[in-house]
Amino acid sequence: MAKINTQHSYSGMHRLAVRTTDEDIERIENGYIRTHSLCEDASELQRVISMEGRHVPEAQTGTFTGRGAMARLSRFVVSVRSWAARHLHHEDQRPDSFLERIQGPELVEVSSRQSNIRSFLGIRERPGGVNRKKKEIFVIDPSSNLYYNWLTIIAAPVFYNWCMLVCRACFDELQIDHISLWLFLDYTSDVIYVLDTFVRFRTGFLEQGLLVQDEKKLRDHYTKTVQFKLDVLSLLPTDLAYLKFGLNYPELRFNRLLKISRLFEFFDRTETRTNYPNMFRIGNLVLYILIIIHWNACIYFAISKVIGFGTDSWVYPNVSIPEYARLSRKYIYSLYWSTLTLTTIGETPPPVKDEEYLFVVIDFLVGVLIFATIVGNVGSMISNMNASRAEFQAKVDSIKQYMHFRKVTKDLEARVIKWFDYLWTNKKTVDEKEVLKNLPDKLKAEIAINVHLDTLKKVRIFQDCEAGLLIELVLKLKPTVFSPGDYICKKGDIGREMYIIKEGKLAVVADDGITQFVVLSDGSYFGEISILNIKGSKSGNRRTANIRSIGYSDLFCLSKDDLMEALTEYPEAKKALEEKGRQILMKDNLIDEEAAKAGADPKDLEEKIERLETALDTLQTRFARLLAEYTSAQQKVKQRLARVETRVKKYGSGTLSVEEAEAEKPEEKKQ
Repeated sequence: MAKINTQHSYSGMHRLAVRTTDEDIERIENGYIRTHSLCEDASELQRVISMEGRHVPEAQTGTFTGRGAMARLSRFVVSVRSWAARHLHHEDQRPDSFLERIQGPELVEVSSRQSNIRSFLGIRERPGGVNRKKKEIFVIDPSSNLYYNWLTIIAAPVFYNWCMLVCRACFDELQIDHISLWLFLDYTSDVIYVLDTFVRFRTGFLEQGLLVQDEKKLRDHYTKTVQFKLDVLSLLPTDLAYLKFGLNYPELRFNRLLKISRLFEFFDRTETRTNYPNMFRIGNLVLYILIIIHWNACIYFAISKVIGFGTDSWVYPNVSIPEYARLSRKYIYSLYWSTLTLTTIGETPPPVKDEEYLFVVIDFLVGVLIFATIVGNVGSMISNMNASRAEFQAKVDSIKQYMHFRKVTKDLEARVIKWFDYLWTNKKTVDEKEVLKNLPDKLKAEIAINVHLDTLKKVRIFQDCEAGLLIELVLKLKPTVFSPGDYICKKGDIGREMYIIKEGKLAVVADDGITQFVVLSDGSYFGEISILNIKGSKSGNRRTANIRSIGYSDLFCLSKDDLMEALTEYPEAKKALEEKGRQILMKDNLIDEEAAKAGADPKDLEEKIERLETALDTLQTRFARLLAEYTSAQQKVKQRLARVETRVKKYGSGTLSVEEAEAEKPEEKKQ
């Protein structure tokens, strides 16, 4: 076996190995291997090859043994690295989609290629390096439907425990007669409690606006809360005491009541999701009151049992009497007593013993609190339910007073009242801008797009417009309602807005207002050409027809000013719209081509000059205000300088004494 001679290349090899290892480690920490680093290493290898190649006979160039073996091995490594560099930058063909570009499949592919290259080149990744892929865990978003569905599930056993545990603890027959059912329900609720603890460990929270999905952070966030301690206490196996005391002590499971926060959370989420929040609030309030009355009834029966049934007039009657021995009578009697006491209506037997007096006093105080809560909450809920009606009625009353004061005709007054009735009956009294004013612009735009975009796309001139322009226009659409017989526009009127029919029927009528030429229905539009003010139009910006509402009609209105304001940011779209309008006019032979080819329309120049004059007036007003402020400030400075000069002349440059300063103040006031 021939020896591999490395004497001539050892120093270069050593430098190469050290450099390559250090650079590779640095690149691994940065998370990627750049192509130019491969080229640099390749150039270094080329230098080593050239040093070795001078001493290698041609007969040994085909093997890795003998003199020049290191050079041949280096050539092989260079070719492999060149192939790796080309393979790293090879781009596959894929659809040019925005969603695919932001989802980053290319980054995943490149990272996989880099890992393959590292493994091929023998570069080991550090155990705690940046490139180590984190284990993905399942995280529940608190705002998702899955989380709300789980709240619905966990609320059931919590509500069961709050209703039944106290009842079973006080009424022995209820516990003894259905022991197998209670055991099944109890341990089923315990299983759900345990699952809820795991759900809490996987419930995400927002940090810097992003949902945290790190397992350690989720665990630390939950374990630091008070609810974690309550959840642990609620899962303590206190019912193991059944082995000592027997199964007739369900009060051993009272620690399960500590999970009540889940029930409150379910109620809060339901209130925000329901379409009838006021009705839900009333029902929720009644439920709370019933639970309080239920607990009070059970406690009353338990106190009666401790004192002795039938020992006095206040406690529950003697159970030896068959009429009062039934379970249903025991509970209903106790519930009746609790309701009378807490609502402070009706008379109950007076207490006899001290503990009975104390319990009744506490009940009266709780009853007063409940009564105040009921009155306050129900009153505010009813006010909220009727707030929109009261506001609308106030508007109607003010209009009625105005028409009565101005002595408007009865016919017109009836039409106005019918118009208001139509708005209220069809729920069109809502002011969209007032309702949506608290939303951010993005959400406001999405709602407007969802409601109005399909309607706007029906207009021919807007069908191929940019998405940004359509969004701007959608936000400027204003809903309007016309009553039967109202004219939307008349022939010869100046067109300052266009209309899109959302609902209803409009008629194109003759000058007499009776003869109908065409009936326009849902989705139709008119007036789009007049608001563009196209040069050369024979009709100019005036209406060419009479349009009248047949019945009640809902229309969307887009004013000329709003359109022009939106088009200032889209000059190309403005040119395209004018060209489309010009083509429509040419198709209907409503354009004067000579006037269209002529120079700028004098009316347009006049409008521009008027706008410039208005802007100039505004600037002059602001400049005059600034000049007045500057003059006032200058005068004040001059007065202060004059006082300082006078003071210096009178007292010299020294510091004034207290008496001199006091004597100087009246003089300053006189000046």
